[in-house]
Amino acid sequence: MAKIHAAITGVQGWVPETRLTNFDLEKMVDTNDEWIVTRTGIRERRILKTPGWATSDMAAEAVKGLLEKTGTKPGEIDLLIVATVTGDMIFPDTANTVCDKIGAKNAFGYDINAACSGFLFALSTGAQFIQTETYKKVIVVGADMMSSIVNYKDRNTCIIFGDGAGAVLLEPRKDGNGILDFVLRSDGAGREFLHMNAGGSKMPASHETVDNGDHFVYQEGKRVFKFAVEGMVSTVQDVLRRNHLTNDDVNWVIPHQANMRIITSVSEHLQIPMEKVTVNIEKYGNTTAGTLPLCMWEFQDQFKKGDNIILTAFGGGFTWGSVYLKWAI
Repeated sequence: MAKIHAAITGVQGWVPETRLTNFDLEKMVDTNDEWIVTRTGIRERRILKTPGWATSDMAAEAVKGLLEKTGTKPGEIDLLIVATVTGDMIFPDTANTVCDKIGAKNAFGYDINAACSGFLFALSTGAQFIQTETYKKVIVVGADMMSSIVNYKDRNTCIIFGDGAGAVLLEPRKDGNGILDFVLRSDGAGREFLHMNAGGSKMPASHETVDNGDHFVYQEGKRVFKFAVEGMVSTVQDVLRRNHLTNDDVNWVIPHQANMRIITSVSEHLQIPMEKVTVNIEKYGNTTAGTLPLCMWEFQDQFKKGDNIILTAFGGGFTWGSVYLKWAI
């Protein structure tokens, strides 16, 4: 009896219209285009400016496009998971809001917060509901409105992040294609190097926390760089070893779009040429949980059915991991 795998049968992205270029940032902080491109590879990022809109709206637009593309009705969705660190509210979950906005009346949903690794964690979670034959249609979204938690006076962080969302549809397949393996890791000791201090139960919002800028992203770039490269490389190697794959067997690597230097370092350590690595950081920056699905959305026309694809990411907390799948479309 053929084993059931959770296959990605559709992918869609959505980004805001407003572009924040490096030249725009030159007018806001002490930086310049050459400095930003050299250190990050980013030339512009998208910023959500639509009045009243939030992460759920970007996610809903991505999901609506996904449903139209795959010919899926909202009522057919069983489960919707949203990976995000910028949910509309502390509660309810952004996923529930997305279900309401798209009319998914028969679905339940919840959020997963694993920072930039969130989409990997959510994808692996959603796959279990398919593989165990619990559900037949699961949507996984990666979406973040990072502009809502970025300090545009801090040149070390404001140059990095952007807003965007991507979504995939998971369905059962018995042809050997789909999600075949994953390795996920976390280490809470890393929280001191990449975090947002205020807004939770440890430091509830107050005049003091707002005045101190405690509601903005904080990052120690050099520390994060080192751990990110090590974490992504090690889990990719684990996945390859567990599945008896060589570097030559890999058709594509889809890495988290955190920093171009991180991406190239991962490529070099794995000895997988950059021609096999998806990169769109120059256009969108780091959209946190949105980077992986946005890359799949942009590069899907280059993927072939049966291609061996590795997704890998690293996020605050620390969280990191890799997913191995065979492209099913």
